[in-house]
Amino acid sequence: MRRLVVIGCGYTGRRFVELHGAEFDAVDATARSADAAAKLEGVTRHVFDGGPADDGLAAAIAEATHVLVSAPPDDRGDPTLRGAGAALAQANNLAWIGYLSTIGVYADTGGAWVDETTLPEADSERGRRRIEVERDWLAFGADKGVAVQVFRLAGIYGPGRNQIENLKGGTAKRLVKSGQVFNRIHVDDIAAAIAAGIERSGVGPIVNVADDEPAPPQDVVTYAAGLIGVEPPPEVAFETAELTPMARSFYSSNKRVRNRLLREGLGVRLAYPTYREGIAALVR
Repeated sequence: MRRLVVIGCGYTGRRFVELHGAEFDAVDATARSADAAAKLEGVTRHVFDGGPADDGLAAAIAEATHVLVSAPPDDRGDPTLRGAGAALAQANNLAWIGYLSTIGVYADTGGAWVDETTLPEADSERGRRRIEVERDWLAFGADKGVAVQVFRLAGIYGPGRNQIENLKGGTAKRLVKSGQVFNRIHVDDIAAAIAAGIERSGVGPIVNVADDEPAPPQDVVTYAAGLIGVEPPPEVAFETAELTPMARSFYSSNKRVRNRLLREGLGVRLAYPTYREGIAALVR
């Protein structure tokens, strides 16, 4: 019996369950609040906020064969290991753990390429927390003798979360910073990567999940606007743009992320190899 437990079933976790949940005999998923859990469909729901796992979640973990962890770290480390680590350590059927991390663990390279062999040296506190938690999960897997794969995700887009929606909602911006590129990945391609990881658990343990073409952010907005027949917003120089500290911090790191292991190691053929295919499909 294959039983999947998704810890932190947000945008990406829900999409994985939608596309691949039928490959399991049972699926459990957690959310941080009862209201959020009530919105989860097609799964057995649990509330989990990093405190001690309740009896229902602990019982699900005890029978789990696969665990997908999407909950981000907080200022005390990894909430899943903190609240459910004991249950995971005692889970006798567990064969695989997937941890969804971020390419934010890589430092700024001035636009040069990085891959899984690049030493993670994050520029931000968020990235440094991720590096620590990645190490914690890999150590947990080594101690327990269970395969752990860390998926470092690029900027996620997909249904309901994309530049088409931003243009329609009036929130799209064309910020221009010379030489700046961002890496992206469609949520369906993330789901495919996770599914491939489950079948090829020996690959990695670190896998970058990004599309084939890091691109300037203003180019993506212009392309999306052309597809729906609207004028793109005016270009704004990054140096003079009014941005929140969080938004400005994303522009402090400029790198290109290789996905060779995703393609050749996991055998994933991206449905959306660049933003063009992905956005065009969303328009359709």
